[in-house]
Amino acid sequence: MTDNGEKLTKNERRAAAREKARLQHEARIRREKRNRRLTIGGIVIAALAVVVVVVMVIVNGIRPAAPGPENMAADGIVVGQGLEAERTDPIPVDGEMVPTEQTDDILQIVIYQDYMCGACGTFEQTNGETIRALVEQGLATVEYHPVSFLDNSSLGSKYSTRAANAAACVAEHSPDSFFEWNTLMFANQPDQMTTGLEDEQMIELAGQAGVDTEGEFTDCVRSVHFEDWVRDVVDRLYAEPVPYTYEGGEEVQALQTPTVLVNGRHYQGPNEDAAVFQGFIQSVQGELEAAGGSDEEGADEEASQEPSESPSESETEETP
Repeated sequence: MTDNGEKLTKNERRAAAREKARLQHEARIRREKRNRRLTIGGIVIAALAVVVVVVMVIVNGIRPAAPGPENMAADGIVVGQGLEAERTDPIPVDGEMVPTEQTDDILQIVIYQDYMCGACGTFEQTNGETIRALVEQGLATVEYHPVSFLDNSSLGSKYSTRAANAAACVAEHSPDSFFEWNTLMFANQPDQMTTGLEDEQMIELAGQAGVDTEGEFTDCVRSVHFEDWVRDVVDRLYAEPVPYTYEGGEEVQALQTPTVLVNGRHYQGPNEDAAVFQGFIQSVQGELEAAGGSDEEGADEEASQEPSESPSESETEETP
């Protein structure tokens, strides 16, 4: 029927139907073209994203080798009296780690630790204050070796590697802050089977420990600058025993954390008993004092047995 009430003829109805069908067809064609453009655009964007990821993987894979962190020539940082760190050159590219020189003149505590390791956290929480007191008083040094064994326990975030890298960044950029930062890291230690602390949280803890977080340190943490060094440390631990066992002592491989040695003696007591660790420290100190006394007595006895030079022998040697 038309607008004025007249009925459409049969031909007019057919024409109207054809027009309606034509309009629907054109609308469908436009809709299909639009969807096709969106699909193609999505495919292109996805392809570009894949290319970007592949390029990033390749670039990271061919990242040029770099030296290790400063002040960690032994793969660990040594902290001494006043909580000041010993300065060392970095391990050069393709170079070897240089173990810290061993001496019986002072207690030398060496700790291999993973920041995701719950037992390491227990050891630090239990014995950290004992170690602090000994170091601050100049009675001991403590050498921290961050390692990465537990990346599989951080839901893909590689927390052990990121934390060991952050430790290397602190050692290089603010070594005298290392002891305090290490303490804060374990005080805020995440549970295993979580993603661990985020980079920004580790940076914040570094700031609390006195690290300047406005400079290169922050870039070092975010870029995981020492990731290759962290991997090399683990390779060395699997390949060789630690270089700190005393002469005649049993070799130790630091494949479990914490691995703790005091002047080359391997501590194998409970991590949660401060009295046992203190007793171990006293036992080692007693051994060192006894060995030192024996050496002095032997030197005095040897000196007393040396024959004195006669005047005639002296004159004979001086005669041309």
